[in-house]
Amino acid sequence: MSAKDWIEKDFYSVLGVSKDASSEEVKKAYRKLARELHPDHNPGNAEAEQRFKDASEAYSVLSDAKKRKEYDEMRSLFGAGAFRRGARGGAGAGPGGMPFDMADLFGEGAGARPPGGGFGGGLSDLLGSVFGGGGVRRGPARGRDVEAEVALSFEEAVRGATVPLTLRAPGLCDNCQGTGAKPGTMPRTCPRCRGTGLVTSNQGAFSFAEPCRDCQGVGSLVDEKCPECRGTGGVTKSRTLRVRIPAGVTEGQRIRLKGKGEPGDRGGRPGDLYVVVHVKADALFGRSGDNLTVIVPVTFPEAAMGTELRVPTLDGSVGVRVPPGTPSGRTFRVRGKGGPKRDGSGNGDLWVTVDVVVPLELSEEARKALADFAAASPTAPRERIDAEVRRRGK
Repeated sequence: MSAKDWIEKDFYSVLGVSKDASSEEVKKAYRKLARELHPDHNPGNAEAEQRFKDASEAYSVLSDAKKRKEYDEMRSLFGAGAFRRGARGGAGAGPGGMPFDMADLFGEGAGARPPGGGFGGGLSDLLGSVFGGGGVRRGPARGRDVEAEVALSFEEAVRGATVPLTLRAPGLCDNCQGTGAKPGTMPRTCPRCRGTGLVTSNQGAFSFAEPCRDCQGVGSLVDEKCPECRGTGGVTKSRTLRVRIPAGVTEGQRIRLKGKGEPGDRGGRPGDLYVVVHVKADALFGRSGDNLTVIVPVTFPEAAMGTELRVPTLDGSVGVRVPPGTPSGRTFRVRGKGGPKRDGSGNGDLWVTVDVVVPLELSEEARKALADFAAASPTAPRERIDAEVRRRGK
């Protein structure tokens, strides 16, 4: 894809955000679209797959502060429609009404260099470094970064786990080995550019090079297209990785796997894979850093007279003594029964919170026993409240 094609695209519209959206808003919009449009959720839906690719492309630029700044500056400089050809064969009007083709700015000078230096080889070097490859750039280009999501159980997040992750991404067509030509045939050299992918044009004292329009800058033509990839040389492929998730990950955490993104072009290094972790809630346990929490219900007699409890842990169970007179909400600490610490120095702690349960229904026998208890018990300790009621009146 040429640099001018990148600038023609409105990445903000693709993600549905405003141009002054924060990086967090950009990330949130992308994740929403990625969940809705992911090929795994829309099998056989070509439109959803293309929108997913467009959203990923937009996010790769807008999520990078440097790329986003350059992208905004270029769109501001040239305008959203700066590269669309006009009614007179693509000529635009430069300063003083001088006609020129904006696309020529993105060609590398094959002959005379503009007087006084200027851009020299054109803007393609600049945009190539910004967007990972321009229309006429022939050197290695780094592959795109990829973002994927995994869902872990509570225990997997606490302990760490190795999980399978299936990715769908562009790859070389195995049928034609990426040539785009029908097996048994080969692409032929483009006669217009003679295999260079570039065509030189002169405008006044300047000489410009632009991608060959016959071969789209590839340098070769395919007469009989591969039936699998329809001449593109690429197909969408699935690959499954086994990803190691470290212990102690939290909801929304991003894990970087270097070199596991999309492959690079022309020998370029691959991009990175970013795995976003989602943690399912547990029915019993909660977390606070390396510590685990659990709420244990007890009856009023147990809280009043004390009791011994068996409390579940990730490794079995442990005994906890509840002393007499324990109020609801009191917390007890069990050392070393939490999750593994990230520095490998042991485990966190388990914090057990007592919840005194008041029965909703009472049998006649229980009601009588409670009435006897109330009669034998001291007055409820609310003297200050009663005194304030008397002072204020009924």
